[in-house]
Amino acid sequence: MTLQSKIKEVPGLLYVTDSMELMSAAGRRRMLEQPYITQAETLTQEQTKVSVMRQKMSDPDLVKPITHLRHQLMQLHDLRTTLRSLLSHTVLDEVELFEIKNLAHISGHARRALAELQLDVLFPIADIGEVFELLDPDHTGIPNFYIYDSYDIRLAPLHKQMKQANDSEMADLLAQQNEIQAQVITHLCDQLYAQAKNLVNAMEQMAYIDFTMAKAQLATDWNLVEPTANSQPILQGLINPRLKQHNEKAGLRYQPVDIALTEGVTFITGANMAGKTVLLKSVGVAQLMYQFGFPVPANCAVMQCVDDVVFCIGDEQNEMNGLSSYAAEITRISDVIKRSQAERLLVLIDEPARTTNPIEGKALVQAIANIMQSRNSITMITTHYSQLGIDCRRLRVRGFVETMVDMPLTAQNINRFIDYSLITDQSDEVPQEALRIAEMLECDPEMIAQARQFLGK
Repeated sequence: MTLQSKIKEVPGLLYVTDSMELMSAAGRRRMLEQPYITQAETLTQEQTKVSVMRQKMSDPDLVKPITHLRHQLMQLHDLRTTLRSLLSHTVLDEVELFEIKNLAHISGHARRALAELQLDVLFPIADIGEVFELLDPDHTGIPNFYIYDSYDIRLAPLHKQMKQANDSEMADLLAQQNEIQAQVITHLCDQLYAQAKNLVNAMEQMAYIDFTMAKAQLATDWNLVEPTANSQPILQGLINPRLKQHNEKAGLRYQPVDIALTEGVTFITGANMAGKTVLLKSVGVAQLMYQFGFPVPANCAVMQCVDDVVFCIGDEQNEMNGLSSYAAEITRISDVIKRSQAERLLVLIDEPARTTNPIEGKALVQAIANIMQSRNSITMITTHYSQLGIDCRRLRVRGFVETMVDMPLTAQNINRFIDYSLITDQSDEVPQEALRIAEMLECDPEMIAQARQFLGK
């Protein structure tokens, strides 16, 4: 599983990657190829690298070497095709030799910048200085490349002849030049082959440094936190970066939440507009960010690894496959149940079976929760069903606080008066606030009155 494959499933993760300031195409490719990590030790190492880089980038005394390093990364090209050709003993052309010389040139500058930053041990780049010397026989010190006369003793006199030749002689001289240059290039490629693995290492490590710097910059911009690993995960001050920035731009309030993640099933209840779906998405994105080696959007984070994060959220209707919302949802949940027999998952299910009749829907929710309660996974289920009779943890979004209202209530300002914090609630009942909120929003009084009559019955 790679970051690219997960981005296709999780829009919130795409928002994270689109917000990163990568310097190069190679860095972006390295980001997309980032593997999903399931070993806590490896994640700690990744977090340490981001943390150290973040400190260096925030140090005002290190602006010059950081800027120099970024400038080198901006010139980094993705040379996988060229390097694959070299590894297979294919003779390169002059453009490809220029690309390799440029790689050697910028890697040398990057190595010096990393040494100045005291990051050369944490981010080692293979020394390919010999490559630059090979492709710069006249010691110009610049990345431009052509077939220098110093590569072959026959070239200088030949070029002198060509300057004095007439048209009838030029064709033969050009043929001689092309033959000699082809021999030079073949010889150069033979010598470069010995450095091919070091070239690959240098390019990949610089791409990784670009990716790490982008993570560190994002951590600073978003005030992300470095998680610690523990068997009792908790997220304090958890935010949804996308929603937080949207609210800030719109002048709306945003409230972080605290939540502990526990094995088994946690039911999450609350009125509509109480942020239950956003909570699931926020928890899922934070877990994915952690296991792809990012700091996470919270004030404090204690995390543990899972084999995968599975979302069952939203309308999953797939008309092309002829699946209804219910069919797509229930088959996905069925797959999750099967996977949970062998895998430890973080499962996030938003109001399962809400599109079918309530009697069968409630029975399905009970069955799903009963099965997942015994599995070695963390399962969070939002629901509007009451009296489910499952012995599990229950949390409720505190919800609409009428005493906070200090202005006429509208659909645009109602979020100002909702408390999104989570409280323990073992009553097995769900909040009934829909009619009260509809009344305060001055919805049709006849509709509200009749709804109250039916509710009474």
